[in-house]
Amino acid sequence: MFHRILIANRGEIALRVIRAARELGVETVAVHSTADSNSLHVRFADQSLCIGPPPSRESYLNIPAILSAAEVSGADAIHPGYGFLSENAEYAEFAEMVMHSGIAWIGPRPEMIRMMGNKIRAKEAMKEAGLPQLPGSEGVVQDERDLARLAERIGFPVILKAAAGGGGRGMKIVREKEQLSQMYRTASAESLAAFGNGDMYMERYVERPRHIEIQIVADEHGNVIHLGERECSVQRRHQKMLEESPSPALNERLRERMGRVAVEAMRKIRYNNVGTIEFLLDERGDFYFMEMNTRIQVEHPVTESVTGLDLIKEQIRLAAKEELGRTQKSITLKGHAIECRVNAEDPVSFAPSPGLITAYHAPGGLGVRIDSGAYEQYRVLPFYDSMVAKLIVYADSRPAAIMRMRRALEEYIVEGIKTNIPFHKKLLVYEPFVQGRYDTRLVEKLLADNPN
Repeated sequence: MFHRILIANRGEIALRVIRAARELGVETVAVHSTADSNSLHVRFADQSLCIGPPPSRESYLNIPAILSAAEVSGADAIHPGYGFLSENAEYAEFAEMVMHSGIAWIGPRPEMIRMMGNKIRAKEAMKEAGLPQLPGSEGVVQDERDLARLAERIGFPVILKAAAGGGGRGMKIVREKEQLSQMYRTASAESLAAFGNGDMYMERYVERPRHIEIQIVADEHGNVIHLGERECSVQRRHQKMLEESPSPALNERLRERMGRVAVEAMRKIRYNNVGTIEFLLDERGDFYFMEMNTRIQVEHPVTESVTGLDLIKEQIRLAAKEELGRTQKSITLKGHAIECRVNAEDPVSFAPSPGLITAYHAPGGLGVRIDSGAYEQYRVLPFYDSMVAKLIVYADSRPAAIMRMRRALEEYIVEGIKTNIPFHKKLLVYEPFVQGRYDTRLVEKLLADNPN
């Protein structure tokens, strides 16, 4: 096991790693920008080091500063968290530089990160590994003149996606031939600006999909299991807002099938550590590989709630070359968990709302968990992600979990800034959500039905 872990991140995920490491008897090192000097992850780590000014590029994305901090602090492992470098084009290079420095990397091998970081390469690899694929272009669209021919072969509507992208950036739905060229140019420009790569590919667009992801855990000894699924269809502009596990759309037969093909694919490519395979599920129950995330996901607590496993501890143990110690048969999903992402934003316009939190009261009680770095007099900074907290509830059933989340949201007090708590309150009583009969257009419908 490691002696000291440096966390190349901030906020609630840095706190989450600190807590897991402390329970394993491992020391932690926090890095921070000058703006984050009063953050809880800095306060609760065993050591803390300032690595630069507020802009991410000069601090949390500054690889030389992070590696220097690891050397100065004597860290023997680095955890990347999520966001920042874990979603950056330099993610694989960062992992390689960490390992070349003689420091352990808490995550998959760099070649796995590189393979899955490019959506074209990931699709090709997963197709070869046996995961079902949506009809689409064979690799990158090389010539704008090929757009119409490809779209007619695939069938409208189609979706253009950034090969290096994610989070909805560089993504356009095209329903008519006349829109293709302009949409392609716009999406490519967005991708180039966001990821430094304007390459695009094309797929058939599924009109009413559900977004289902399978959590994978794999060790260095060839053992691979899945921990069931997360339902991630509650999205606005491709950004997740609420997640739950298990999905109300899956039965045991479909769950077993999706999990089995995901595990087989990961075994074939010799994946290691934790990862998440994301699928589109259509109305007929057919599912298609969408992408894979090679880091811990924001929504990992719902899986922890229904399986009883600590995924951050698993990451650390696996990076220390320990065997998984679990079989697929030992994994059972019990009860139901829901996570609401509480963001510092206007609940109607969704405009960011950074500023000073003047009053703060987190809900409590049985089955309620808060992952947050916020507190009274904490300042939500404009430089970083607007997420204030993750509110997670667990109960014996989905209806009970919904009622518990409603209660917890009523208790949650955040003053001085605007948050999306009022939005979540509306969502938790919205009939399509309550009935579990929804798709990725749920938020769009909710906002149309409740504009204020």
